[in-house]
Amino acid sequence: MDKKVAELINEQINKELYSAYLYLDFANYYGSVGLDGFENWYKIQAQEERDHAMLFYQYLQNNGEKITLEAIAKPDCELTDNMAPLKAGFKHEQYVTSLINNIYAAAFQVKDFRTMQLLDWFVKEQGEEEKNASDLITKMELFGSDPKGLYMLNSELGARVYSPASLQL
Repeated sequence: MDKKVAELINEQINKELYSAYLYLDFANYYGSVGLDGFENWYKIQAQEERDHAMLFYQYLQNNGEKITLEAIAKPDCELTDNMAPLKAGFKHEQYVTSLINNIYAAAFQVKDFRTMQLLDWFVKEQGEEEKNASDLITKMELFGSDPKGLYMLNSELGARVYSPASLQL
């Protein structure tokens, strides 16, 4: 495996674990303001991000690469209102997309087709992640200022269940 590609994937493990921390921070915020549906949605999102890290971890292991785990940074978002986590989440997903694209570009450059095949799933996943984050912002803009609308949105998000089967490559 190309050294640079392996290094970028190793770094991505840390970024995915940071994403899980960030989303747990969002869940904590929403729990503290009584929006348990939003809290549920972000707890599940954190589980997905942890699973993404483990997919990269397993891929490196399967290719005989050494994995180096680094410290995970503390989330530094200022969560001042119910919209702040949603906007920060969308911005973060765009950032993660750029990281995946960088790994893909590095793999393409050295004709690492096996890694590109792995990353195809992540490219698709990031498209879904960005859409979900954008949709949450739109829904909050439409319904968040109305107590009944916020209640319904919170209930919708509370119905989300964890589905690790969707993470299979």
